[in-house]
Amino acid sequence: MAVNDKYKILAINPGSTSTKIALFENEVEIFSENITHQASELAQFATVNDQYEYRKEMVLSALRDNGCKLEEIKAFSARGGKMGCIPGGTYLVEQTLLDYINLSIPMNHPCGLAPHIANEIACEQGGTAFMVNPPTVDEFIEVARITGFRDIWRRSGVHALNQKEVAIRYANSLGKSYEELNLIVCHIGGGITVTAHRKGRMIDSSAIMAGDGPMAPTRAGTLPVQDLLEMACSGEYTYKELWTRASRDGGLVDHLGTSDVREVVRRIKDGDRYAALVYEAMMYQIAKYAGSMAVSLEGSVDAIILTGGIARDEYCVSEMRRQLSWIGPIAVIAGEFEMEALAAGALRVLRGEEEAMLFDGRPVWDHKEFLRRYNVTNKQIHK
Repeated sequence: MAVNDKYKILAINPGSTSTKIALFENEVEIFSENITHQASELAQFATVNDQYEYRKEMVLSALRDNGCKLEEIKAFSARGGKMGCIPGGTYLVEQTLLDYINLSIPMNHPCGLAPHIANEIACEQGGTAFMVNPPTVDEFIEVARITGFRDIWRRSGVHALNQKEVAIRYANSLGKSYEELNLIVCHIGGGITVTAHRKGRMIDSSAIMAGDGPMAPTRAGTLPVQDLLEMACSGEYTYKELWTRASRDGGLVDHLGTSDVREVVRRIKDGDRYAALVYEAMMYQIAKYAGSMAVSLEGSVDAIILTGGIARDEYCVSEMRRQLSWIGPIAVIAGEFEMEALAAGALRVLRGEEEAMLFDGRPVWDHKEFLRRYNVTNKQIHK
């Protein structure tokens, strides 16, 4: 297929309380809509899976309201759900992939519905369904997985969709391919991940939900193990309470009572010294993890990319430049490009720039199999 051919691509990205859709013609967005789902509407569904027909009809209704002709759409590109550890790329949605998602019932997040919605519309109207860089993309090198416990392993938990998109965009701006560069990408938003990209693979990273990395607006990040264990064993907290504090009410929320960086910056301008200290600490932690990723890349860093919503903040960018410019050039690609990334992944396949990947159901890494390769006996394997 020629590069100059025009393809209409629908990106589908369900979230907890909304479903984002966007129609593209090649790289150009034709329209987008963030379909909000009221809590009262979602309350009628016992599980996420039960929301399928409701969400699909909302997508189709929005397309009809915007005058879209489904038969003109060449590709339906879906945000993926919990797929196990898989390589990054654009996946063809076919039965093996759909069956694997079905085995994850009940789903814990609506993004797992997207491949089903994309596939059903594609089957009904023509076109092809794809899934692009789901949250479980895992390209870690083996040495990055080891911890001080032989039954606890580091797994990837990265903003894979946006991180890979901005890395590809930066490479294109230089007239190079993503696979030619070594990059550190700092996704700085409601969640924060700092990742080493080596020649097209995310070989190491902080983990968005595993409590490994910088604190974020709503997440605690890395905590001292002894203090956390004492809290967990004190009898004063349940597992759920601690997990909620670490993953939803930590970071800026725990310190300052807000996750809105604009509010934090306003307080700093009004003379709030503690707000300034906490925000500076978050920037320091991001820079510290970025420095560790430079080690992962053995000092060969073509650029450090700042992305995510907080990368729009001038103070954040200035701090990152001050602390990290000695490692390599700083590039700012502020905002999140999930919808553009979904369309771009499908477009690369349609143009023949990439080959669509097939999901075979096998994880790229399994800790028991890994230990067997190193002749660790079953008695030594705790889990």
